[in-house]
Amino acid sequence: MGQRDLEAALPAGADPRRHARVLAQVHEAALSGKELPSRPRPVVDASWQRMRRLGMDPDSRAAAPVLTVEQLEARRRASGLVEALPTLRGGLTSVAEQAAHIMVIVDAGGNVLWRDGSAAIRRRADSLGFVEGVDWQEEAVGTNAIGTALVARRPVQMYAAEHYVRSHHSWTCAAAPLHDPRDGRLLGVVDLSGPASTVHATTLALVDAVTRLAESQLRTTHLTELERLRGFAVPVLAKVGGRAVVADEHGWVAAAAGLAPVDRIALPANLAPGGVWLPAYGHCAVEPVPGGWLIRPTETDAAQPTRVVLDVRSPRAPELTVAGAAGTWTHRLSPRHAEMLYVLASHRDGRSASELSSDLFGDASRAVTVRAEMSRLRRHFGGILGAKPYRFADDVEVLVRRPPSPEAVLPHSLAPAIRG
Repeated sequence: MGQRDLEAALPAGADPRRHARVLAQVHEAALSGKELPSRPRPVVDASWQRMRRLGMDPDSRAAAPVLTVEQLEARRRASGLVEALPTLRGGLTSVAEQAAHIMVIVDAGGNVLWRDGSAAIRRRADSLGFVEGVDWQEEAVGTNAIGTALVARRPVQMYAAEHYVRSHHSWTCAAAPLHDPRDGRLLGVVDLSGPASTVHATTLALVDAVTRLAESQLRTTHLTELERLRGFAVPVLAKVGGRAVVADEHGWVAAAAGLAPVDRIALPANLAPGGVWLPAYGHCAVEPVPGGWLIRPTETDAAQPTRVVLDVRSPRAPELTVAGAAGTWTHRLSPRHAEMLYVLASHRDGRSASELSSDLFGDASRAVTVRAEMSRLRRHFGGILGAKPYRFADDVEVLVRRPPSPEAVLPHSLAPAIRG
């Protein structure tokens, strides 16, 4: 697991009470349109701007929607988070109880699914409406660590008046997103929340570490499942003969015959048995097998795609749709791949590895990272991407569907080419 930059809400060595007063002054000035005594952190500033565009009332105590018991149980089952619960509770519940905090787990839609920790703090949270089943997205309750982490897609800590709604100023929260290691999909957010007086700079690092441990254990479970599928796939491929591959439902390859070995192939959303065009192999016949799919290329020179639609209107689910004579194919993109394709769509003449590095990281020296990611993209999406320079193929029409506000384009992104 790579290192992630963590930015605590409380600067090192700062006095919490004095810093809270400064934040309150910044908050009041920002809401009244006066000159700011200091700038809020970028992640806070960006969220406050979103709240102003939404017309969020900083004095609102309106109750956010709450799921029924039946809806809550259904959300829990569908969240993909149940397998991570033992790790998250084992790593954070006792800490939450000792530190006068609660541990909160929300799904990708921002609904609070579980709360554990201090009974006294749970009661305080109840009075705020911070209960199981509530919608805790920014759109519902303003700037907060959970909702902002869902947008920013990175660990976030909020302290005191960094919260947009004043009734939350007595709280501090540290939240980290949890992703499905099989497909990079955002499963939800893990959070520690408590009274503002309990703020600590290391809380965010703790939440992030435990969340990443849970992701690691989910990855181990997946590898075990893939090995089980491999034991089934090898005799199936021997019986079928010819070029074929067996992959799980997320596209991870268990075994292949007569095809270049790859770790993963991009599969369309809602894959069904029958014929399908895949960027990696062209037109294929697809059959279900226990735990995955048997995929067999059916023609050598498949018709190449003629149109690509990059849809970034959804802040959490960017998609790439590829269309051609063989049909239409849609795949959900990871945040990084969405950024890279967006930049390439904006530069049809192409970008070198160093230019893409500057576009994405503000640093031309990270070209090795760019080349590795572009290699993955080109394996996934076949003939629609070229190299030297990296670009969409010249004979492919590229359409980008954007949200109405430029600030809402991939709001998680810090890439200079997108935020600049």
